Amino acid sequence: MDLTSEVSAGRRRQWGSERRSEPLPIVHARPSNRTITLGRLGIVCTVGFWLCYVFTTIVREFVNNPGSGFRFTVEAVGYVTVVTILSFSALMYLVARQGALYRFRSHDRVPRGELDRHFAHYNEAITVLVPSYAEETNVVRATLWSAALQEFPHLSVVLLLDDPPFPSDPGKLATLNATRALPSQIEQALAEPGERFRAAALARATRFADDSIVAHGDVQALADDYAAAADWLEELADKEQVADHVDEFFVDQVIMGLARELRLSLLALNASLAQESYPSHDAIIALGLRLARLFTTRVGFFERKLFSSLSHEANKAMNLNSYIGLMGKNWTTEQTSDGVVLRETPDGDVPDLFVADTTYLLTLDADSLLLRDYCVRLVYLLEQAENARVAVTQTPYSAFRGAPTRIERVAGASTDLQHMLHQGMTYYNATFWVGANAVIRKRALEDIVETEVVAGFTVKTFIQDRTVIEDTESSIDLGTHGWTLVNYPERLSYSATPPDFGSLIVQRRRWANGGLLILPKFFDQLRTRRFNREHVLLTEIALRGNYMASIAWGSFGLLFLLAYPYDSRLLSPFVFLAAMPYFIAMGFDLRESGHRFSDIFRIYGFNLVLLPVNLAGVLKSFQQMLTGEKIPFVRTPKVKDRTAAPALYVVVPYLIVLFSLLTLYRDVSQQNWGNALFAGFNAVMAVSAIRNYIGIRNSIVDTWLGFLNFLYVDEKKPKKVPFDPASLVDPTRPVDWQRILYHGDRRLARDVRSTKDRRRRIGIR
Repeated sequence: MDLTSEVSAGRRRQWGSERRSEPLPIVHARPSNRTITLGRLGIVCTVGFWLCYVFTTIVREFVNNPGSGFRFTVEAVGYVTVVTILSFSALMYLVARQGALYRFRSHDRVPRGELDRHFAHYNEAITVLVPSYAEETNVVRATLWSAALQEFPHLSVVLLLDDPPFPSDPGKLATLNATRALPSQIEQALAEPGERFRAAALARATRFADDSIVAHGDVQALADDYAAAADWLEELADKEQVADHVDEFFVDQVIMGLARELRLSLLALNASLAQESYPSHDAIIALGLRLARLFTTRVGFFERKLFSSLSHEANKAMNLNSYIGLMGKNWTTEQTSDGVVLRETPDGDVPDLFVADTTYLLTLDADSLLLRDYCVRLVYLLEQAENARVAVTQTPYSAFRGAPTRIERVAGASTDLQHMLHQGMTYYNATFWVGANAVIRKRALEDIVETEVVAGFTVKTFIQDRTVIEDTESSIDLGTHGWTLVNYPERLSYSATPPDFGSLIVQRRRWANGGLLILPKFFDQLRTRRFNREHVLLTEIALRGNYMASIAWGSFGLLFLLAYPYDSRLLSPFVFLAAMPYFIAMGFDLRESGHRFSDIFRIYGFNLVLLPVNLAGVLKSFQQMLTGEKIPFVRTPKVKDRTAAPALYVVVPYLIVLFSLLTLYRDVSQQNWGNALFAGFNAVMAVSAIRNYIGIRNSIVDTWLGFLNFLYVDEKKPKKVPFDPASLVDPTRPVDWQRILYHGDRRLARDVRSTKDRRRRIGIR
């Protein structure tokens, strides 16, 4: 199958996009001693140059010019504050990457045989939860297949559909029905090979129950099974339609990657046959069980919005919470005037719904893909004695390679950098849960659950939905209860990055919102841990604080540098030198991740045009602080067509260019060469970013659409008629006996003066 020719059918490839489609190796390259030494030197240089700047510029100016004036004093304090917070964020990057280098150097992959031995007689189960809202069917299908093909003794995959269950739009209804059909289609596809391999595994267990001698026929039968499994996967890959680079990854890395690994085992089995030296009977049984488990998966779906007793909060966290709260119990459905409700089934009665409980949960976004061995390797990590208090383990997702647009390529480059930084944060016990994928110990979630009663029904909140970055807040909750989190140091998961500026705005604005709200909870956690005599590293505090607040202070700091004409006496080469280790290290990290060293400039321009987006997200945090109202969760659009960007976020980058050019002209006329150089650099980077990531034509279209949306008012939809309590007693209307019996008296004396009241009253005599 020619993948390259089929990819052209997807999104049109731009000049400057990524040509390489092969992902990086699963295991990170082991860094050299030279790389680690240079990393340490970069940290020392950043701190040293910052100190040199403070003492040789700021302190010297105050000492030599004690009467500099109030304005200069305010400017100096403001400028050194901005330089300090930006230098601190750069330092945290260097510290985190250094931790990643230490982890990559010491990581030794667990041999396949050890995994087989550990899970040979394993009886625990895992449930994969895939929350989905308005996703394209083919995207969800690939995600479900990547989960269903995971090897685990007892594996269930549940698609948590959050779409309105009865849409009026025929197109949406057809898409929803197609998505609902995916689990049964996958189960049916796995049924035939699964039945064969389960029967073969049972036969082997019976065969070796009393006789442990392995014969030629035993190995030959196992080799035939491995050949059949590889053939089945290759046939599945041949039937797949490849429209873009994500489809190519799914076929080549998920399906064919598993087939290639089975072929490798087949090669070993054939070699043992040729050499007449056979594996032990335990190894034969384990290898057979592996096939049976690969092709035995329960796949289903669940829709919480079908039940009025479950939370309908519009966010991913409550979608997950609703299902997790049902696990381990029998439920009976009951029709009420408000809809169907779920009640616990009394002992002895036949339930309408049973939700199995499992030791582990795997949360997986509907646009993410898992590579083979994800489940067994991460669960194996959790079950080591030293990891008994690890609640969550994950592989921070990497970006799909071969992005057809420039903005997706640069967004993917920044994603790969974040993968490395998250790996480094684990070295300092500063791991944060990244919601795209994670294996979770369910017992840990039960430790942090919050229970409340809403309208008579119990609502359990395991994953907090107070902010739109629910995984970050849950990380703090777990730490407060004595749990830790660990990033597995391999590349085993991939997730889609936004392909255009409009969808990127939605994602980055959500990421920028919430960190400041979680900081007070982190400080409470620190007090609790110190009260419990737990030693907390300063690096952990610094990394966690930077993770939650850097978008806020970095955005405002850059805004001040762009907008305010600071006194030229505050400038110094040491500011530039303090930033150099950060940019040089980033360039090397990009190149190590398969990107270009020069992408440091593209990422700088990328962040410039995202400045208004990040500021908007931070301001949303302040809005939630003041009002106490939750900010609505907005999913990142993942569609084939372009997502239009709000006009404000399109116009502001042009204003940054104009203001930078104005600053350049002013500073050149005043011979303020340092500020002039900075302004000119920002203008060039912003222009390049607008051209490459937003597009001139798209800018015009989106601005015009924004103008039209401002002028036109949508036709008002008819409001839903609210329930009128008087209708229960109005003689001109039919009696709604179901509502009366279910809700009781909801009039609460609001209709006592009604002339249509059926109630009999006794007057004053």
